[in-house]
Amino acid sequence: MRVLVTGATGFVGGRLVPALADAGHDVVAVVRDPDRYDPPDGVEVAAGDLLDDDLSLPSADAAYYLVHSMGSGGDFEERDRRCARNFAAAASDAGVERAVYLGGLGGDRDDLSDHLRSRREVEHLLADGDYDLTVLRAAVIVGAGSASFSVVRQLVEHLPVMVTPRWVRTPCQPIAIADVVAYLTCVLAHPETAGETYEIGGPDVLTYEEMLRTTARVTDNALHLLPVPVLSPRLSSYWLALVTDVPTSVARPLVEGLKNPVVCEDDRLRELCDVTPTAFEDAVRAALAEDA
Repeated sequence: MRVLVTGATGFVGGRLVPALADAGHDVVAVVRDPDRYDPPDGVEVAAGDLLDDDLSLPSADAAYYLVHSMGSGGDFEERDRRCARNFAAAASDAGVERAVYLGGLGGDRDDLSDHLRSRREVEHLLADGDYDLTVLRAAVIVGAGSASFSVVRQLVEHLPVMVTPRWVRTPCQPIAIADVVAYLTCVLAHPETAGETYEIGGPDVLTYEEMLRTTARVTDNALHLLPVPVLSPRLSSYWLALVTDVPTSVARPLVEGLKNPVVCEDDRLRELCDVTPTAFEDAVRAALAEDA
């Protein structure tokens, strides 16, 4: 297939582009500034800014939407809204037959955070396009360059004694970046996934406290947690921005999302794609090795 990848320079897109090329697809990486992008061998590059209301995309059989505006400052929800609408219109005009979107895990009936609610809104806006949309929903993605995993890792490395809010006991089903890329690549080979929504996660359901403790053990860091129930998400985000290099514009939506349990309720895609899930500890080790 001829496949477009938006967000090709990002944490997920940067790994997906070569994986799709290795799978035999003709890949077009859509980036804002082609002069600053060094594509893998055989990958075509096209200029495109999803915030451009006159966005035009090359013709293709399928397209991946891997864009989000969190961390760009200002109203990330409005920017996400605008990008999704522009993509849906441009992909439809380009004759795209299938689109694939990586969104956020979380129950529709939950009191979702702004971040997760925006992810869900993007799903609905993308569904307006003249193509079949496949949605994959994931929680924390573990890998070098992941903002959410960077928070976990840097907290462990910088704070041997940590005052923790109640969200450290929220259950989460993290997933290794290698597994995410495998699922994203797999759905393109299965026409029956068109128009479907799937939840993807690793084999371990952990609280954030357990994720912190596991990461501390792997990195050989001492860790003592002192729960403080009155520490609000807003204060937590300022605290994270102080002790990590994750900016407040990223830390705040991430922390507010930690109030929502993010656990898979179906594993249909695991069986279809024959992916062997990576254990959280192994995913942490892989992320650390890549950074090293």
